[in-house]
Amino acid sequence: MIRILILTPELRKELKAPLGLLVTGSFEETSRKIAELVNKKKPQRLIAVGDRVSRNLIKSKIPLDVAIIDLKVMRRPISPIKFETKNTFQASNPAGTLSEEAWIAVERAVNSPGRSKVIIEGEEDLLTLVAVLSAPNGSMVVYGQPKQGIVVLDVNEETKRRIRGIIERMGKRGHRRSKK
Repeated sequence: MIRILILTPELRKELKAPLGLLVTGSFEETSRKIAELVNKKKPQRLIAVGDRVSRNLIKSKIPLDVAIIDLKVMRRPISPIKFETKNTFQASNPAGTLSEEAWIAVERAVNSPGRSKVIIEGEEDLLTLVAVLSAPNGSMVVYGQPKQGIVVLDVNEETKRRIRGIIERMGKRGHRRSKK
């Protein structure tokens, strides 16, 4: 049995709002602000969720530890991100869900030494929640807020408590793996 957590309509509305600090502005402005935050806080691990935000951090030479991507921006395919890593993980995660397979891949990437990349078949958006829960306190998780900017989440016990509360309210479903 594989467990899948499903985004409910109520949570979908709630998660439209940024979960942390929203950094706005042009590419140059947001990159500068993120670089300043990273230099000031010196996070244990810097984790980016999303292709555009990952690409922007890499392009700005901000030292990224983990990139969680699905090779799409706004659901449109993009060319692969050039990001040298020690570890690459792949998993399936249908839109609007958190699959057990993707959860394990993110957990492994976040806790592996060196730089890691997680390539998701499906959608990576909700994996921000898993990244926060998997990361050591003192880490930073960043993700794109469509048409608004970049959200920065400081990983600490309070943030993890909030995220666990969101996950506990997701719908649950078990299904059997299909044989191909």
